[in-house]
Amino acid sequence: MGKSLGVRAALLSLLIFAAIVGLWQIAVQPAGGGGGAAVDPEYAKLVGAAAATGAKSAMPSPADIGATIWKHLADPFYVRGSNDKGIGVQLAYSLGRVLLGFGLAALLAVPLGFVIGMSPLVYRALDPFIQILKPVSPLAWMPLALYTIKDSAISSIFVIFICSVWPMLINTAFGVASVRREWLNVARTLEVGPLRTAFRVILPAAAPTIMTGMRISVGIAWLVIVAAEMLVGGTGIGYFVWNEWNNLSIANIVTAILLIGLVGLLLDQALARLTRLVTYPE
Repeated sequence: MGKSLGVRAALLSLLIFAAIVGLWQIAVQPAGGGGGAAVDPEYAKLVGAAAATGAKSAMPSPADIGATIWKHLADPFYVRGSNDKGIGVQLAYSLGRVLLGFGLAALLAVPLGFVIGMSPLVYRALDPFIQILKPVSPLAWMPLALYTIKDSAISSIFVIFICSVWPMLINTAFGVASVRREWLNVARTLEVGPLRTAFRVILPAAAPTIMTGMRISVGIAWLVIVAAEMLVGGTGIGYFVWNEWNNLSIANIVTAILLIGLVGLLLDQALARLTRLVTYPE
């Protein structure tokens, strides 16, 4: 039954993909009878004369995107100057920043979440700070980070750190606080020490909730790094998108959007698999 459902879901996904590509191809067809229409010169300069008059769509076709993806994948790691790097190099910079900021956030959020989850006093004391800082947009921290750190790359990592902390912290505290009381009572009855109880009872029980928080955090981190790199420039997939907009290369922008989504999917699925590995049936 499960295998049959998977096959049907895959077929439906392919059908939806084909429908999207078909509608996209229809949408980018040139408008009829627009070849001689007068257009604003500035608009023509922006999108090209043929696209401005309707003789050609300003939006690339699926075939154009396929050709652009193939060109990037054929040589993804070239470096020909500060503003001319392969898309693989740009993705590597972004992934490095995300994983570093995410790792630093995990080093803080998981132990602190344990303390909060195990102590109602600490929870009540820290909850106002968490509720005030949690809704702040990560990008609102960027000007302060740039002013104090004075390094755009480290500032991007700091923004990733800030946005990754809260889901992991909250989920860890919730998972630890939700451990079944009878399991803790058994540990006390057997005179198990606090440290061993934390690692042998609480951590395995809370692990799925902690991993769920990590999964949410890495998705937010990958979302934010693109915007952060657009602001600070230099390297990264966000900078690549902004640079290609300045070059008016819509095909490269769409290609980058697709690759950003694909990398985000791979990060999410990697953590989803880790979540399944630490989830044990009762």
